[in-house]
Amino acid sequence: QVQLVESGGGLVQAGGSLRLSCAASRRTFITYNMGWFRQAPGKEREFVAALMRSDSSTYYADSVKGRFTISNDNTKNTLYPQMNSLKPEDTAVYYCNAGGDYRSTYYPGAAWGQGTQVTVSS
Repeated sequence: QVQLVESGGGLVQAGGSLRLSCAASRRTFITYNMGWFRQAPGKEREFVAALMRSDSSTYYADSVKGRFTISNDNTKNTLYPQMNSLKPEDTAVYYCNAGGDYRSTYYPGAAWGQGTQVTVSS
């Protein structure tokens, strides 16, 4: 069973930065593509960023390109998005995902974390 544990959410002012973390087992970390999604109140869950396991390619939603950077720490089996220049519209619950695939867009896998709230104040 794939388990993903997010942390690092919180309240930040517009223009600020935040780094989320997603911890996984070693097997999960070295086997699956991993990504981040978010869901704002009243909206559908949307893709944010992904990291491919095979060649470390990264993909980003247009709304976060140039502001967010996805990376991993292989020694800690942890996936990060570094989120800079945050905007109020980035406010959402952020979810870690494992097992997805990229085919012109990134499709999530079946494994989800519990989510962590990010609130950006104006």
